[in-house]
Amino acid sequence: MTDYFKTIFEPALLAELEKKAKRQSVKAGDVILGIGQTVKQIPIVVKGSVKISRTDEEGRELLLYYINPNETCAMTFTCCMQQYPSEIKAVAEEDTDLLVVPISVMDEWLVKFPTWKSFVMKTIRGRFNELLKTLDQVAFQKLDERLVSYLKEKSKATGSALINLSHQQIADELATSRVVISRLLKKLENDGKLLLYRNQVKILRDL
Repeated sequence: MTDYFKTIFEPALLAELEKKAKRQSVKAGDVILGIGQTVKQIPIVVKGSVKISRTDEEGRELLLYYINPNETCAMTFTCCMQQYPSEIKAVAEEDTDLLVVPISVMDEWLVKFPTWKSFVMKTIRGRFNELLKTLDQVAFQKLDERLVSYLKEKSKATGSALINLSHQQIADELATSRVVISRLLKKLENDGKLLLYRNQVKILRDL
């Protein structure tokens, strides 16, 4: 399992991962971490992708970012270090393999292993930049621009031009209505940017 991380972590840390970390496989749609749950381990994606989102009291979701191979979630770092309940929801976007690290080793590894400290800081900085990007999209972009950005990110996360989502699911993640999303998708199809199928969207090259 640690072969995936040879280019990221030093040999001594890889040996510790072999001892302390465990492998976990989850199916597409599985909830890995829910809002309010206690963070007991740090998930690092080996294969697949994980969607990180926020949910309001009415159940509406806002997509924050995706976790791809060799990445983890900055929110779990901050929650576990300060022992706060999770403020995000993590769901497997596809069948995903994880390497889960117990939070009990966090402080020790930050001091002991330079590559772990670098990994944590790089993750926090990268996710912060992604959150700023999301905020900019919500505040400054029109909905059609946000939709295009969303579809591109979804395609990048899954490595496929075919996105298996209904119009309602897309609307939920962009915090808008299905009618509006259907209208914008139809316009993009008429413009030759994508193809629409039942509960599927196929992105074309010039999106």
